[in-house]
Amino acid sequence: MTKEQQKIKSLYKKLLASPLHSFPLPGKPLDSTTEHGVYIIYNRRKVVVHVGRTLRARNGLKQRLRNHLQGNSSFSNMYLNGDGSKLRKGYKYKYLIIKNPRHRALVEALAIGQLCPKHIGLGD
Repeated sequence: MTKEQQKIKSLYKKLLASPLHSFPLPGKPLDSTTEHGVYIIYNRRKVVVHVGRTLRARNGLKQRLRNHLQGNSSFSNMYLNGDGSKLRKGYKYKYLIIKNPRHRALVEALAIGQLCPKHIGLGD
């Protein structure tokens, strides 16, 4: 295993071990960061429904998760029928800050392959 592969595997394990956060009730702040990283969204039954990463959003993970809440993503449009507010009803998320864009892409790919989320963006 190369050093990079070891690094990606280590980051993936850190992502899985990161704390779960609830999506906020209306009017409450989103408990996230403006740093870039990878995130996992779980439904009420703790099933992985989405894995994503930030690409270039100015406000990083906070903006990307807010996009899902506001229905401004393929995940909320396709999986939640355009109603991102459904996330406020028991869905949870975890995230890991990853500064290196290549590492973010590789950790996201590994997480998708390992966790098989209900929704993956296929560009349709």
